[in-house]
Amino acid sequence: MSSTDQIQPVAALPRPKPLLLRHAPYFIAAAALVFLAASMRFDGYILNILMQATTFAIAVFGLSVVLGLCGQINLAQAAFFGFGAYAVGLGTTDYQLNYWICLFGGCIMALVAGAVLGLSTLRLGGHYLAMVTISFQQIVTLVMINAIWLTKGPDGVSRIGRPSLFTSSQSYLAFCVAVLAIVGYMVWHLPDTRLGRAMRAVRDNELAAGVNGIDVFRTKVTAFAISAVLGGLGGGLFAGGFAYISPDQFSFAESIVFLTMSLLGGVASPIGSAIGTGLLILIPEWLRFLKSVPGLYLAIYGLSVILIIRFMPDGIWGFVTAAYDRIRARKPAPAIGIPLVLKPAATGGDMVLEVTGLSKHFGGLKAVDQVDIAVHRGGVHALIGPNGSGKTTTLNVLSGLYEATAGKVLLDGTDVTTMPPHLRTAAGLGRTFQNIRLFRSMTALENVVIGAERPGNTMVGRGDATALTERALAALTFVGLGPRANELITSFSYGHQRLIEIARALAANPTLLLLDEPAAGLNSSEKLELHELLKRIAAQGLTILIIDHDMTLVSEAAQHITVLNFGRRIADGESMAVLRHPDVVSAYLGTD
Repeated sequence: MSSTDQIQPVAALPRPKPLLLRHAPYFIAAAALVFLAASMRFDGYILNILMQATTFAIAVFGLSVVLGLCGQINLAQAAFFGFGAYAVGLGTTDYQLNYWICLFGGCIMALVAGAVLGLSTLRLGGHYLAMVTISFQQIVTLVMINAIWLTKGPDGVSRIGRPSLFTSSQSYLAFCVAVLAIVGYMVWHLPDTRLGRAMRAVRDNELAAGVNGIDVFRTKVTAFAISAVLGGLGGGLFAGGFAYISPDQFSFAESIVFLTMSLLGGVASPIGSAIGTGLLILIPEWLRFLKSVPGLYLAIYGLSVILIIRFMPDGIWGFVTAAYDRIRARKPAPAIGIPLVLKPAATGGDMVLEVTGLSKHFGGLKAVDQVDIAVHRGGVHALIGPNGSGKTTTLNVLSGLYEATAGKVLLDGTDVTTMPPHLRTAAGLGRTFQNIRLFRSMTALENVVIGAERPGNTMVGRGDATALTERALAALTFVGLGPRANELITSFSYGHQRLIEIARALAANPTLLLLDEPAAGLNSSEKLELHELLKRIAAQGLTILIIDHDMTLVSEAAQHITVLNFGRRIADGESMAVLRHPDVVSAYLGTD
């Protein structure tokens, strides 16, 4: 029975309100802060603290993007902060350039530096990436100190200009607060955009992100570049606010301060970044009365930071939001009766997948050796064999996670042999994993929306947020989990997580679906439900290539079977004939 027979169409999801109406309270609060900054009278000391907190917070917002959203370490934010500051400082003093040109130029310099650093290092990860960014930071600091002909060295740059509209410190502070509000809103809204979801997916699981159509490397570089731009913007505003800069303000120690601010408040949110920035600037001021006692001030300051991070590992704002989520019941997903429709593209004739001479060698180990596979359109094709026979390696080569040593792969008539995973996904390939790879910080709906955003998905209009949500809800409803769409992945059982992963692949409307042991870890009733699900998927004409050890499932679902043993194909053909083949019985099924 098809999903159309099961679900009666009802009204589609209502269109969301415009952003300005949905976020009106934020804009009202931001306008009030700008008004207070412009109208309240502060003495010079308070004004400097507010100016430092505002400009630092903009730079820390950059860490919310690169570290909080994308999960990439950046220990060179002070260097990007310095690019913006020196562009404004030197531009307005030595070259008498307009402030706005200097500020824009500083952001561009930071953008280029961040993009180049990202392009050259982001294929690394973890502590290697941290080491490279530290080295970059140290190099920039040395240049600032020693290139006296350019930066004026340790003496720094003084008499830095401001824009003519904001010559007074009070008006300039109001301008900085306005910029902070605008940047904060953009960073706050970023996680709900296509780019933001891609960053979150990369942070949670790079492999799953790639096979769902996300260009992982480009997403990382974009996050790094955005972080650098925000660092440069904050530095440019800082230079105009204090009218003096020197190299010691942009050292590696300052990068650590930026990172601590981000972690302290909550790296995943601009609100947390603002809280952390404010606290780390205010705590030393609150403890000034202790500076008369040597060492006590630093001990209390360090202990305060350690206690907050120890007992609030997600930061202050993360602790608050987690507590709120515990007492707030998640809203059930809206009822939707739009059935899931699968319309796989068809450009390659009767064959969806043609694999010839496929090999994958790991040194002297031939995991896959000269394998040929031909998958006919509209059927279920099984790939079976004993453990270690090369089945999952074959799927990894087909989906681009491994580069083929030899052979050719045609997907719906397109040669995808050398394509990276995200381009194969755009060409119509979808897959699930033997070890479930979901984005665990997201809800079920958010996971499936990422699948629906596949480039080339003809079932969803590009940039149509409502159509994406409808498609994702339809896919979740198809697998029986529509009412729980707004629940976090961690609240689902193992079997339901498998269904969500299948729903994510179906939402992309692939031409070929690769299922890597979908029945693994399921109980008998869940296997029966999976079997019925596969029937409904096949009834809509989607071609499936499945790996599984459950011979009951394979024999009942698949019309065609290919058998591997020690990386080589030993049988291929109609299901029952293959299962009776003597070599298959000997190598895999065994005898009574």
